Amino acid sequence: MTEILPFRYLFGPGPGNAYPEVMAALSYPVIGHLDPAFIERLDRVSTGLREVWGTANARTWPVSATGSGGMEAAFVNFVEPGDPVVVAVNGLFGERMCEVARRCGAEVVRVDHEWGHPVDAERVLAAHPSPKIIAAVHAETSTGVRSDIAALGAGKGDALLLVDAVTSIGGLELLADDWGVDVGYAGTQKCLGVPPGLSPFTVSERAFERRVREPRSWYFDIGLLGGYVGAARGRSRTYHHTAPVTMVAGLEAGLDRILAEGLPTVWARHEAAGAALREGLEDMGLELFAAEGSRLPSLTTVRVPDGVSSARVRRILLEQYSIEVGAGVGEFADTVWRIGLMGPNANPASVTLVLGALGEAIGAVR
Repeated sequence: MTEILPFRYLFGPGPGNAYPEVMAALSYPVIGHLDPAFIERLDRVSTGLREVWGTANARTWPVSATGSGGMEAAFVNFVEPGDPVVVAVNGLFGERMCEVARRCGAEVVRVDHEWGHPVDAERVLAAHPSPKIIAAVHAETSTGVRSDIAALGAGKGDALLLVDAVTSIGGLELLADDWGVDVGYAGTQKCLGVPPGLSPFTVSERAFERRVREPRSWYFDIGLLGGYVGAARGRSRTYHHTAPVTMVAGLEAGLDRILAEGLPTVWARHEAAGAALREGLEDMGLELFAAEGSRLPSLTTVRVPDGVSSARVRRILLEQYSIEVGAGVGEFADTVWRIGLMGPNANPASVTLVLGALGEAIGAVR
């Protein structure tokens, strides 16, 4: 007999809880991935993704993979052996960009920053005289830091600007066209309020013309995918793969929910929840980790108090309150908590709940 899993308040770095409209859509009948009704849905989803990306790119669609698959697709389609690729590293996901680029044969030019601080655009732009790609994370999930992508776009020159927007899309201002983003990937499981499984992806015409014509990955080949989604139009499509039709229905519901509320309103809701959480944590005497002025509204990082076991507090939160918060990453695994208020969780009730439970859990282990 299938076990029903417990309900959790997902206040970690992701996945977050889904919007109710999304969960309802996941129960829709399964239809074929070439059914005209599904093709129409896929087109509507691509249109909605253009809005949340802030782009007019024809090639904007949900890649059938998680955000990490989106990262793979981004690099494999644009990096050939020997290509100089500048990567801004201020956390775990910048490091992963370096590894994926290396495996594509790139000459990786790594520009390291102190974790907890934003990317220094001037240093990144000066790191190589003529890179093919400049890559950066907009919202670094491992540290709770937001970086200025527009500054990179303004100075990129002939390079392609490749951006990770996994923790920002749907939760804070994202203007891909205005900022000069050429290739972008994201995930559904955070501020979009949809379960994990799809990677919102966008490619500019400028980038598409400079793509690898036969990338090492057949599955992620955007030239082949373009005959099925994104730039393709109407009901005549080239079969590429069996799309996750139920997940696409859920994403459509999430996008409809967000766009009905209005993107500026959704961004403001995330900003207000993040600010209230930060204020509450500091009122408890806790120290925030990310640099002031660059803190994400959707994901807050806070230092674990001296003498307190991070793991024990997280276990109490999970077992007694059904609340999940994240541990830190790397050298900060035991000294930082990551608290996400994303999608439907970006609201005052979530702030009150997590602050109250965290305060009691800390008190119980001291």
